[in-house]
Amino acid sequence: MVTRIILADDHPIFRDGVARTLDEADDFEVVGTGESAQDAIDLVKRLNPDIALLDLSMPGSGINAARAIAALDAPPVIAILTVSEEADDVADALEAGAKGYILKGVSGDELCARLRGLARGDSYIPPVLATRVLSVMRQQMDKPSKRPIDDLTKREEDILRGVAKGLSNKEIALELDLQEKTIKHYMTAILSKLHARNRVEAALIASDAWGMHKP
Repeated sequence: MVTRIILADDHPIFRDGVARTLDEADDFEVVGTGESAQDAIDLVKRLNPDIALLDLSMPGSGINAARAIAALDAPPVIAILTVSEEADDVADALEAGAKGYILKGVSGDELCARLRGLARGDSYIPPVLATRVLSVMRQQMDKPSKRPIDDLTKREEDILRGVAKGLSNKEIALELDLQEKTIKHYMTAILSKLHARNRVEAALIASDAWGMHKP
């Protein structure tokens, strides 16, 4: 199955290089390119891609583009491609609806690998940035003395453990013998209890509290 991608970046040489790298992979097709936030929004509306790959600092802001695209009825997976390693930028991207935050220093093979994961339903933040994002999140917590994760039920813990392992809702449903829509309902409650804006932040909280594996 071919994953259809739109790419928006205001540096033509870089944009063309990324598009060429993706087109050379058998499982990707770049169906449209642009150089601004408005271009990205228009391309998504017109072409209905599977993934929108957005530069953070392009005219109009990749964050603004992500927020507008995420608000559409059937938005694609949103990934930010950037040089910024600022925790605030990562947090803003996640809040805007991005599922991936990819640094521009990656190789072509790694970029393809990250996008394949996103197409499967995974999320991605570079490990080097995860600790910084957690620090920002801790500073925003109203009651740092009590861990919100301790308020989860056993079933919610099981589901969050699957999220922390990078499983999609469908994969978690199969693992726990539940319906996918049931997992979605649980996820809404989990995000609320953890004060997390999305499943990426929930996974970071779980990894920080339990480590990668909870007995």
